[in-house]
Amino acid sequence: MGQVFTRTALMLLVLVFTNVSAGQQVADPNFDPTVAHPAFTKNHPRVLFDEAHNNFHTAGGRYKAFADLINSDGYRVTPNSRKFSAETLAGYDILVIANPLGAPVESPSDFPTANKPAFTEVECDAVRDWVNRGGSLLLIADHYPVGGAAGIMAKRFEVDMSNAFTDDPANYDPQLGQILFSRSNKLLLDHAITRGRNQSEFINRIVTFTGQSLTGPKGSVAFLKLADTAIDALAPDRKTKVSAAGRAQGIALKFGKGRVVVLGEAAMLTAQLAGPEKAPFGGLNVPGIDNKQLALNIMHWLSRLTR
Repeated sequence: MGQVFTRTALMLLVLVFTNVSAGQQVADPNFDPTVAHPAFTKNHPRVLFDEAHNNFHTAGGRYKAFADLINSDGYRVTPNSRKFSAETLAGYDILVIANPLGAPVESPSDFPTANKPAFTEVECDAVRDWVNRGGSLLLIADHYPVGGAAGIMAKRFEVDMSNAFTDDPANYDPQLGQILFSRSNKLLLDHAITRGRNQSEFINRIVTFTGQSLTGPKGSVAFLKLADTAIDALAPDRKTKVSAAGRAQGIALKFGKGRVVVLGEAAMLTAQLAGPEKAPFGGLNVPGIDNKQLALNIMHWLSRLTR
């Protein structure tokens, strides 16, 4: 399975954002999103899931598994089809933005326009102000061209996106052939998100599937820390490579009265089938890793169940 998965993952580095219409990545219909002991049984935090910015991942599409999982945990998910404003965000507890794009992508020729900002300055100000007043944001942005599209939003929270392709063969999971963040390799750092509320939620191993690298502001926590051996292959041709040492793929920070989590890779919170073989692709439906619990722990921290 590891070899098949690795071949599929490598193929997707070429196909992602270039063959969307051919269905190379689809939600896994057999994924079980059941949460045995839901966090919220009486009060249900309201989650606004962005679908208004050419998002490659939506609550009813490639992020359906994530949406179903948090719904099972007691959250109430509402898709968003409007530009961000105070009115759009009013009444919601958490905003999820997954892989926004500056324009739809049907072929590589669309990359330059997709790499442009997905949001207006006014929208970014609205989200920043909403978080500052107590809202929580989960911003997920993959490698080029998503980093370029989402970078304008990330900068409102002093998070820098490389908009490159991140790799670290020295820290691969031996079966999956993808970047491993674990307690043993000291790349999975201590935070409420990685500790959870009890031993059953304690995270030991997280895998990511390429993505980009991030840096956060003073006071933020890089809970998925890249090793000194990590590199960024710069877009668009990936021929120029620079060190990604000191950067991360998962950052948590408090901002005013609110909270923010930024992830530099999207497939870690998906359950997809990929390629002609329809092999499992994504962190939620591949056994042996703790990505499913990571998804729940991120939401628990954003909804203040954990400190």
